[in-house]
Amino acid sequence: MRNHSNPFTSLDYQLEMRLDHAHGALTGQAYLDSLDDNREVWLDGQRVRVTEHQAYAGLRNEMARLYDLQHSDALREQMTVAVPDASYRISHSYTLPQDDAQLDAKWANSHLWMQNSWGQLPRVPDFMANVVVGLHDYQAELAKVDPQFGANAAHYHAYCARHDLSITHAIGDPQIDRSSGPAESADLALRVIKETPEGVVIRGAKQLATMSPFAHEVLIYMSPTFAMRERPEFVIWCALPMQAPGLRIMCREALARPENSFSHPFASRYDEQDAMLFFDDVFVPRNRIFLLRDSKTAFEGFRRLNAWSLYVGQIRFYHRMRTTLAVAAMVSDSIGVSSFREVQGKLGELTTYVEMARLALLGMQQERSRTAGGLLAPGSTLGPDTFAAQFGTRASEILRELGASGLLMQPSEADLATPELRPLLERYMRGKDIDVDRKSRLFRMAWDLTCDSYGMRQELYERWNRGDLARNRIALFNQFDRSEIGQRILDEISVPAPLPAGRELHAAPIQLDRPLRAAANDIAPALAAHMNPPLSPAIEGNQHEQ
Repeated sequence: MRNHSNPFTSLDYQLEMRLDHAHGALTGQAYLDSLDDNREVWLDGQRVRVTEHQAYAGLRNEMARLYDLQHSDALREQMTVAVPDASYRISHSYTLPQDDAQLDAKWANSHLWMQNSWGQLPRVPDFMANVVVGLHDYQAELAKVDPQFGANAAHYHAYCARHDLSITHAIGDPQIDRSSGPAESADLALRVIKETPEGVVIRGAKQLATMSPFAHEVLIYMSPTFAMRERPEFVIWCALPMQAPGLRIMCREALARPENSFSHPFASRYDEQDAMLFFDDVFVPRNRIFLLRDSKTAFEGFRRLNAWSLYVGQIRFYHRMRTTLAVAAMVSDSIGVSSFREVQGKLGELTTYVEMARLALLGMQQERSRTAGGLLAPGSTLGPDTFAAQFGTRASEILRELGASGLLMQPSEADLATPELRPLLERYMRGKDIDVDRKSRLFRMAWDLTCDSYGMRQELYERWNRGDLARNRIALFNQFDRSEIGQRILDEISVPAPLPAGRELHAAPIQLDRPLRAAANDIAPALAAHMNPPLSPAIEGNQHEQ
């Protein structure tokens, strides 16, 4: 049964977004206790309790460990900050950076979250906390639509920060028929079906909500792909507790496998789960609505909301690449191929990706600027995001090439403990300067990263979590300022190239005050005759072969 002694797990407390029982930065046990509510989570056809089901034990415990880091003597000052009007501290994840020192402290905290989870948790709480920072920063624009929307955004940030909430987001439409739209079929998108002075009722579905079973809240907004709706009832930004009545969470297959002793060091701890969210006529109170009907504000707001979170995503990618490189190097050492030229080339390629990610982080820090909301934000992540989507898969491919068949054939923990097998394993499955126990666990780690269903999920996530790659490339091209270099090229091609001494070009001079195309048409015949003199018959006859 649910623990009724915890005020925070009360649905009324959550819907009202009260602050009277706020506690600041969570401990691991407080996090676990906070999940003990009435959320409706479905796994493999059965309704399950997140706090009890064995499939969720690994990430449950890992999340608790990560939250406890905030209270460790070594990291408390780096991960949390004092609140002037309270006796508790809050996570730097929710810091509203006003100056360089606050922004640097914020990123130091993000690095600690990602480093301590090996870059394997894309939806680590630090990520969505920074989306809420973006929501707070965008409040003035939301207030132009409705003053209450702006006030709601500011209060939501305070509510999340003071309770140290873990949040998922739901921004994509269900994958039914991408050739159609919600104007033709209402089930293709989440929509408002009723509005009253107290709030709205929403119906529909959202995919893909990562970390849903382990989150306290879902923040609903819209990616640029889906923001420009044809009908206003399909435009809504809001937030709900995961236990909101009518909200059903259907999880994908769990990737952790506790049923055998084959080692899965990452899958067993970092399967953060993805889910479909079904909104079966869910009531959203007015105080939890941030935007209604205004598709232009929704479209323009996506980048503003994610100005900090996308940088956090790049920090995670950097730590994921560091992990992949280190495992690849150790795998190569363990089988004695590190000195091979081809292997060194592949390890060098991996190192290139790590360095590109590191330098991109530094560059975006250098380009920090003040937002329209008054906060300090990093430079655009659009270029690095496109880079990560392209090369994350290549990094996994390199590790698969280096590990080769060894990734498939490694003993389980039970095999290692079996007396009949142990002498054979020590003799035939050891590595170079590494015993069979450590070698097998190392290769199982590589398997998790690149071959197991967990690794494939991570690759798929890396490819698509930042949105459609082609769309991002187009946006990057359209935003890139080519005006200065374009003008220099135009100046360069607006006059003829110098002729050799003694050669004259018999053509009318270019009229620089006329359109360039017309001038080019005037000079083209003479220029062609000069640049392409008649070929000798012998050369002319060989043009097709050449």
